[in-house]
Amino acid sequence: TLPLWAGLLLLNPGCRTAPPGVEKSVKPGINTEYLRPDLKTPEWVERLEKEGREVYDNRQLLVDLAKLKPGAAVADIGAGTGLFTPMLSDAVCPKGTVYAVDIVPAFLQLIQERAEKAGRTHVKTVLCEERSVKLPKHSIDAAFICDAYHHFEYPASTLASLHAALRPGGEVLLIDFKRIPGVSSDWMLNHVRAGQEVVVAEFEAAGFHVVEEIGLLKDNYILRFKKAAR
Repeated sequence: TLPLWAGLLLLNPGCRTAPPGVEKSVKPGINTEYLRPDLKTPEWVERLEKEGREVYDNRQLLVDLAKLKPGAAVADIGAGTGLFTPMLSDAVCPKGTVYAVDIVPAFLQLIQERAEKAGRTHVKTVLCEERSVKLPKHSIDAAFICDAYHHFEYPASTLASLHAALRPGGEVLLIDFKRIPGVSSDWMLNHVRAGQEVVVAEFEAAGFHVVEEIGLLKDNYILRFKKAAR
């Protein structure tokens, strides 16, 4: 039998009333637009994989910054259409594993089709949940999160699951939009819920510490976190 709060969410998915002790949404509806993309049209691929998008133009540089070693297991969290998945695959092949993690089944299907066509048998897709990356404990050496963290609707819960999935000493390379009042565009201020300082505080609360900040991009900050021993 479902608890009352779960039944209410099933009857009304827009309801964000959480039971006691369960994290509330930090930005209700942030992912609504993404949940049912029409991949029969080129809109989504063109939106996420286009020249002029800062992370697209610097995609290989960003993957190199993850410092992945052959044989490593890495999670591409919020993989989207899979922009970085092939390059992460190249970095850990031939015996490594890339977990392409997303909440959107259509994106994962696209990634799987591309991987099969390219013979990338070590790319695995993972349908995650809004509160969990859905990876087994101590299953990955590193996580790569690019322009996806601001879509974490339940950051504390999701980071807790990521912390558990990382092996001791595991690292996270985080790239996300700068949100600076008076500097960032109105669109950015409305779309991105929190600035870098808040994000760092959320990671630290989840059991990570900052290893370094890499100042290479104009519109995005780059942070390397390491899983701290608890």
